[in-house]
Amino acid sequence: MLRLSINELSTFRWSFEEDVLHYHQSGFEAIGVWLPKLSEYGEEKGAELIREHGLKISSLQWAGGFTGSDGRSFRQSMHDSLDTIQLAADLGAETVVVIAGGRGGHTRNHASRILRLALRELSEAAQAVGVELALEPMHIGCSLEWSFLNTIPQCLDIIANIARPNLGIVFDCYHLAQDPSILSWLDSIVPYVKLVQLGDAKHSPVGQQNRCLLGEGHIPLSSIVHTFQSHGYNGFYELELIGQEVENLKYEQILGHTKKVAALWQTAVTGSKN
Repeated sequence: MLRLSINELSTFRWSFEEDVLHYHQSGFEAIGVWLPKLSEYGEEKGAELIREHGLKISSLQWAGGFTGSDGRSFRQSMHDSLDTIQLAADLGAETVVVIAGGRGGHTRNHASRILRLALRELSEAAQAVGVELALEPMHIGCSLEWSFLNTIPQCLDIIANIARPNLGIVFDCYHLAQDPSILSWLDSIVPYVKLVQLGDAKHSPVGQQNRCLLGEGHIPLSSIVHTFQSHGYNGFYELELIGQEVENLKYEQILGHTKKVAALWQTAVTGSKN
């Protein structure tokens, strides 16, 4: 069965408590926790609420920003990231999503050196408490302030340099599957993927992310899911749905639509195995 989760950014206006209650009622297995919502609700109280409703935590979002592009120093971002890793361990979260940070005033090579320095320490700390780190590349059309990593090869180079089994990548379909050649090489990266995030698009981003309901864009999501399932991926598929295209939709509609589309994918995957 597909392991389905909802990232809290998809229901931005709901509170943390509303997220947990609605995700549980809608039959999702897990929640992708957005740290600001959890912090506002209270970490201990939030952990108890998640346990009461039997939800797993597909990811904790996010750690990173090591290049100083968000105004924090390297030391501050490392301190925050180590705290996030420990929180993930306390919550029982499977994965912490890591965002590199924008290039800022650095050369790309220097930004890469800063990221490798951070990840060596963080991956060791995460391994000690049983947490996986997933480095997220972002589409160049909307990544300027967030990440200087835009491609899978860039991430794989970083991962190979660190060489820790608990360090992998986030495959966000919105950012990475707008490449029309995606299905020709996707199977080769499955072993490195810690989390698949589901997003669809009618066009490439220009400045801001603008995702649409699953199946209403041009991204071959069904084929992507089939590839992951048939090549041994057993992690979560986490919906991340943000942007003008969906901002006026009722969140209950988004959750229901996601469940229906995922059921069709499940039928297709099951049928192909028979």
